Amino acid sequence: MAPRGVATPDVRERLFAAAERVVERDGPGALTSRAVTTEAGCAKGLLHAHFAGFDGFVAELCLDRFAKTAAKARALTGTAGRGTVERNLNAVALALFDSGGLALSGLALSRPAATLAIREALEKGAPGFTEIQDAIAEYLTAERKLGRMAQTVDPPSVALAVVGTAHHLLMTSRPGAADPRPLVARLVSALVPAGE
Repeated sequence: MAPRGVATPDVRERLFAAAERVVERDGPGALTSRAVTTEAGCAKGLLHAHFAGFDGFVAELCLDRFAKTAAKARALTGTAGRGTVERNLNAVALALFDSGGLALSGLALSRPAATLAIREALEKGAPGFTEIQDAIAEYLTAERKLGRMAQTVDPPSVALAVVGTAHHLLMTSRPGAADPRPLVARLVSALVPAGE
């Protein structure tokens, strides 16, 4: 544990990574500020010194992970013409389920103040599902222009289907339920047939 009064480098990411480990190992019910700081090996008050309480921490964690997935989605267009469309799209679609995504979504939904903070941040322009959807549509449009997808594929509709399905599974799956990633991978495979 870091000694009192000594700066902790990358405190946000350190606490976020610790929270993900707790959720993945013990489930969302085990996530408390004390569990996070113990897992991170830092002082108990560190979380509250950097976030507006535990609900603020949960909201920031979810928003951070949305932003990372949105950045991955924005990078998709740069992969147009390389790899396979299916593999490239799966890399983004399945990233929503990484790092305890299912459990974190459930946790955020069970904490009204965190849910409200997330909604307000998204309304103010924080990256989220809409940005991911738009980036996927842009990528698929680029792939269709390259002839790597059938011209009959409608990129905005495919993007909506992929992101909408991921959102549905994140919001309705329960800990211990079957892994939803194979469902998303099958959907992607069905929606992005190879070009002619």
